[in-house]
Amino acid sequence: MAESERLSKCIEWIDLSFVERDRTPEWAIQVGIRCHLADMSTRDASQFLDELGVQRSHVAVHNWVHKAELQPVSTVSADQLAVDEKVIRINGDDYWLYGAVDPQTNEILHFRLFPATTKQTTRWFLTELHRRYRLDGVEFLVDDADYLVNVLDEDGYRFQMISHGNRNAIERVFWEIERRTSSFATSFSHVEPQTAESWLKALAVRHNSRQS
Repeated sequence: MAESERLSKCIEWIDLSFVERDRTPEWAIQVGIRCHLADMSTRDASQFLDELGVQRSHVAVHNWVHKAELQPVSTVSADQLAVDEKVIRINGDDYWLYGAVDPQTNEILHFRLFPATTKQTTRWFLTELHRRYRLDGVEFLVDDADYLVNVLDEDGYRFQMISHGNRNAIERVFWEIERRTSSFATSFSHVEPQTAESWLKALAVRHNSRQS
């Protein structure tokens, strides 16, 4: 079986409804997206496709990732969620990435990127998370992050301040993001924050696909 045929049979988790023209085989788009999310730069992914007989530029690979608009989708399997925030550098400026992870499955439930960390941005993140997953009765695991603790307390959420155990699930995810963004230095340079956020959500989809 040809390599392209083999790959096309095992990469069907990406929705390609964004594709408007048949210029590139769908299996090649899937491979290009997966290669980039699996540690390859867009240039390396482009070169890999070239070896498979599909010539597309690194810009095309970049566009595929962001046009796919991948979103982490999961179900909450535990009565606890690990949540935290982390500073992300985009074009030399600080942005705050909020994240929620199910410690039972290690799946990422939600990512959200904001230009500042305030009570309002924290409430937006928690409201979006609750709207998507109906988290009545879930206990949030947090460290001593001021806004998260304050908002959870003020808004009546159940939470526990903890620096180990199940809360380490979010720390492991953030460590992986830090490792990935240092793998190719241009990942968050010369891009809009919305582009960086879509890349992070796409990374979450790939992460979740590997947990099952």
